[in-house]
Amino acid sequence: MVLELRQSLKLAQKLVMTPQLRQAIKLLQLGRLELTEALQAEIEQNPMLEEAAPEPVQPTNPEALSAPENTEVSEPVVTTQVPGDGAATVSEVNWEDYSNNFDADFSFARETPPADAPSQFDFISSAPGLEHFLLWQLTHLKLEPADMILAQFILGNLDGHGFLDAEIADICSNCECSPEEAEGVLRIVQSLDPPGVAARDIRESLLLQLDRRGYYDTLPYQIVEQHMNLLETRNHMLLARQTGATIRKVTEAVAVIQELIPFPGNEFSNEQTNYITPDVYIYKIGEEFVIQLNNDGLPRLQVSEEYVHLLKQRKELPAESKGYLRENKRNAEWFIRSIEQRQRTIYKVMESLLKFQRDFFEHGPGAMKPLILRDVAEDIGMHESTVSRVTSNKYAHTPQGIYELKYFFSTAVATGNGDAVAAEAIKNRIRQLVAAEDQTKPLSDNKISQMLAEEKIKVARRTVAKYRDQLNILPVKHRRKPRK
Repeated sequence: MVLELRQSLKLAQKLVMTPQLRQAIKLLQLGRLELTEALQAEIEQNPMLEEAAPEPVQPTNPEALSAPENTEVSEPVVTTQVPGDGAATVSEVNWEDYSNNFDADFSFARETPPADAPSQFDFISSAPGLEHFLLWQLTHLKLEPADMILAQFILGNLDGHGFLDAEIADICSNCECSPEEAEGVLRIVQSLDPPGVAARDIRESLLLQLDRRGYYDTLPYQIVEQHMNLLETRNHMLLARQTGATIRKVTEAVAVIQELIPFPGNEFSNEQTNYITPDVYIYKIGEEFVIQLNNDGLPRLQVSEEYVHLLKQRKELPAESKGYLRENKRNAEWFIRSIEQRQRTIYKVMESLLKFQRDFFEHGPGAMKPLILRDVAEDIGMHESTVSRVTSNKYAHTPQGIYELKYFFSTAVATGNGDAVAAEAIKNRIRQLVAAEDQTKPLSDNKISQMLAEEKIKVARRTVAKYRDQLNILPVKHRRKPRK
């Protein structure tokens, strides 16, 4: 066999992902926040792309349209200098220029700032957390330098719940101290606010809080210290038998324990709350539903007219500059078309969802119908993957609340009469049954399955348990409450 190089022609068909097509697909699956960042990044990179000027707001008051034009111009503030020293007199200084409109307590402004005006504290980079709050308390205790080092090490090993994420041996090895010294400083830290901080588990946190409230060596303290497992399962009958107390006393003790905070550090969390901004709004006007895309906050893009005019001056530009501008002009036009195509696709998908799930928009989650991606894809003439990308990280504001577009797709569950019910509708029915149950005799998964079977919905007990877990509903033993 002889190895040699040859040239040959071959005709083949294959899909080539151009950079523009990749960009369009990426824009399609971006959420609202990521889309805003992508628009700003493209504006910074492409000189041919710019943000269009906002449209002028037309007056809505009919009287304003017919009112004569006000040609009066307010007189500017005039300040004069005193001859000789070059300084202005007190009466001539416009103090409003120096007013602090952000300070609600002290201001030279003639108008009082509104109640929702931002404060100086709103511009702090990060809010003080649990460690800063505890360290501030330690500075008032006047500890010895060695004890302060131990306390700071303990504070640095607290997790987000306020629990100590280190053993006494770790403290001794890192700070070179005895176990007695480590335990002593740990008790000092545990005496700080919030009660229960620096505990090693929930049980110790509850005991510290009960001790702070004066319940040491009482029935609530005994239940937490010796019968934590029975407390978790709410087995009040066995608690009464093992503690020798009556059911009424046990119920009162459990009520005291329920007032405590299991995770004392959660209230000092610095995690920011991310609010959902809907991508599309659904309004009901009369008997019809209206779809409106949310374009607020998204910059309106256009091709820069200055660079287009510069590109037309071919004789004055070198070939390299003309090629650069042409390439960026094509990219800018493709980017704008991709954004418009994204918005049109979202509108089409939402229009199809409204057609398939109209009963949901009328009556709520209980009227949800089975729906899969293929149904919407065939309805709007697109591929399933396109529908999947459009519905990811997109939210709709509906008369029933804010829902992710993926929420409207649900698998079908057969009923006794041959019809199909959406899984979300069954979850909603399980939520209703649990909410209406007798808390002294909560419904088991098997009982819920039987009740659904009476409504011609065949759901196995394991399926009920799976749906219950997805709804964050506790098992029956954790929902049971004793009789009063």
